[in-house]
Amino acid sequence: MDRKHYVLVHGACHGAWCWYKLKPLLESAGHKVTVLDLAASGINMKRIEDVVTFSEYSEPLLQLLATLAQNEKIVLVGHSLGGLSIALAMDKFPEKVAVAVFLTAVIPDTEHKPSYVLEKVCFSS
Repeated sequence: MDRKHYVLVHGACHGAWCWYKLKPLLESAGHKVTVLDLAASGINMKRIEDVVTFSEYSEPLLQLLATLAQNEKIVLVGHSLGGLSIALAMDKFPEKVAVAVFLTAVIPDTEHKPSYVLEKVCFSS
C-alpha cells in the first residue's frame, strides 16, 4: 500500500478536535495523520487579540511544513477557512505538498482583491 501523510487543517471556530472521526479511519488504513490547532484555536493558547496577520494564524501549519524531511510530500486537507491556510502553506512550501484538498473550503483568488466576489454579488446591477 502507498502510505500517505495527511495533514488536516480545521476551519474557523474549530480546532484539531474536529477531525476526531476521520483521523483514526485514515490511521487504521495505514496512513500517517497530523492534526494541529492553528493560532488561538482549539488548545493553542495564543490569544486571538495577539494574532495580527494570517501568517501568524497559520504559523503552526507553516512550522510543521518547515520541519518535514526534504523529500517528504504530504496530502494537505483544509476545511472552511482552513482553505486559506493551506493555500498559504502551498505558496511557501510547494515542494512539500503532493496534493491539496479544499473540503468545502475557501479557495483564494490570486488575480483579484479579496473583496472582488462581494462586490460582484452585492454591488453589481
